[in-house]
Order: sequence, then structure tokens, then C-alpha cells
Amino acid sequence: MPGAVLFACNFNRVRSPMAEALLKRLAGDRIYVDSCGLRRPPEGFVDPKEPLAVDPLTAEVMAEVGCDLTNYRVKTFDELEDDSFDLVISLTPEAQHRAVEMARGRAAQIEYWPIHDPTLTEGSRQARLEAYRMVRDSLAERIADRFRS
Repeated sequence: MPGAVLFACNFNRVRSPMAEALLKRLAGDRIYVDSCGLRRPPEGFVDPKEPLAVDPLTAEVMAEVGCDLTNYRVKTFDELEDDSFDLVISLTPEAQHRAVEMARGRAAQIEYWPIHDPTLTEGSRQARLEAYRMVRDSLAERIADRFRS
């Protein structure tokens, strides 16, 4: 069981915060868990009043399973307080490249979990929520399998 795990995606607003919250719920304080993105979301992609908040649909579907992300603030690789992780799990191809660079010369293990980006889903609010729920549930299943003690 790794002592410190980092989840990484592109903007740290959807997939990686979901994964972080789910692993924290599963492992409690037995594992240090963090998440980050490659870069900040572009202007117009976020609410200007809450530029560092998770995607609103992410917060909503995570609240459905008892994970409160209202105080979560997005961050990039450069903003991590510590970069000494035993395991880095990349959720996008772009984040995978950065994770490999970060782990170079270290004992960190790198895993790539290709996870669909639910922000690409078009249609009604309900259809979009379903896409977010599918990502959440897929991550929960993968995390349970990977970190079963």
C-alpha cells in the first residue's frame, strides 16, 4: 500500500478531485492523497467569482456519495506542497507525460488510468450529470480494486 498518492489530470476540476475524495473516503488517514492539474483552466471555462473551485457538476455528483468538495481549491503540479509521492496516477494522456517527468530519478510508481472527460458530454443537464456519475462510479470501482487492503 503506498503511503502517498497523487491523482493528476488536465485542470484539476473534475476527474482528479473526484479520485482524491474517493480515495480519502476509502483510506482515511492511512494514505496521504492529493491531486493536481497541468495548468489552470482558461478564462471563460470557470466562474470568475470562483476560479479555483471544482466544476459545479463534480461537486454535485460527489455530494451524492457523501464527499463534500465545497472547500476544494484546484492546483497545478507547480503548486503542490510536496512532490514526494509513492504513486502518481494520471487520468489523462497529457498528465501522464508530466507524471513521468516528475517521477524521473525517484522511486515513484506511475500508473495511467484513461478516464473519459465528462465535460465533453452535450445535451440536457440530466445527460451531463449522468456522464459525471459514470466517471465518479468508474473511479470508485477502480480505486476500490487498486487500494483494497
